[in-house]
Amino acid sequence: MTDPEAPKIEFPCSYPVKVVGRATPDYASAIRAIVERHAPGLTDADIVTKSSRSGTFDSITFTIIATGEDQLSALHAELVASGRVSMVI
Repeated sequence: MTDPEAPKIEFPCSYPVKVVGRATPDYASAIRAIVERHAPGLTDADIVTKSSRSGTFDSITFTIIATGEDQLSALHAELVASGRVSMVI
């Protein structure tokens, strides 16, 4: 039995990227700066921020215009390399 192939993404497309990290005063601005380097033109309407119940973590969902797999890979790599991100979904 063969595994079905993952669905193909057709670029460009609207693509949500959720980033979770420790809540600090500059967390949102630092993460937004990284995302904007890879997906310029974000507006406040493209960003949804939620805090954990205890306030220890923030999750920020950025809805970007994804232009290709290279862009998404580079974005993921820079977010992880920042040392401020616990998870990228």
